[in-house]
Amino acid sequence: MTGRVPAAPPAPRPPVRPIARRPGGDPLIRLFHVSKAYATGTFALRDLSLEIRKGELVFLTGPSGAGKTTLMKLLFAAERPSEGQILVLGRNVARLGERRIPALRRRIGVVFQDFKLIPTRTVEENVALALEVVGRPPREVRSKVFAMLRRVGLQHRRHELPPALSGGEQQRVALARALVNEPAILLADEPTGNLDPELTIEIMDLIAAAAARGTTVLVATHDHALIRRYARRTLRLEAGRLVEDVPGAAR
Repeated sequence: MTGRVPAAPPAPRPPVRPIARRPGGDPLIRLFHVSKAYATGTFALRDLSLEIRKGELVFLTGPSGAGKTTLMKLLFAAERPSEGQILVLGRNVARLGERRIPALRRRIGVVFQDFKLIPTRTVEENVALALEVVGRPPREVRSKVFAMLRRVGLQHRRHELPPALSGGEQQRVALARALVNEPAILLADEPTGNLDPELTIEIMDLIAAAAARGTTVLVATHDHALIRRYARRTLRLEAGRLVEDVPGAAR
């Protein structure tokens, strides 16, 4: 016997923590060194690169004139970049021919601060437009419109004209129209800018629910209380440049 003391067993390794990933698989929105200049020589966006994945709810903030609305317009091909590439749903928007733009827009819902409802058409007719332009049959249109209006709590006002509704109700109609075609992407440009705090939360809850169902959502807003409340990823623009990309809080 040598009298040796047996070696202590090796200490167990700590478990390997998985790398945090953003929701979904491949990004639905990708920008590579995008700039947008106007004839006056001013830049709305400068050298912007970012990506947004499926199911993300992302806030876009920054002072007036920072480039938020310009970015929104570039994403649904209302404007073209001066430099760089934009891939939306796998398509290069900068090179997309005019005839192919409507097909892209059918997969993108857009909500504006000023609603853009047709005042001479009923709530039901305003929402139905998004389905009619893609040739859905009338029975399907009626069924989907009613289901969407019920989701936003306005089925009982479907025969009213927009001027008879409150601002919050009109925004809910605009949101219903943007979502009724089950878009892959929802772009909301200051969707709560004209609403009081209670209605603001109501609209944002509906938008967050769309993201929870898998829609990729980009919301432009000046409302920092709203950003804090929902604690999602936040992009901040200043003078056309991306100066912050803050991840959302763990949920």
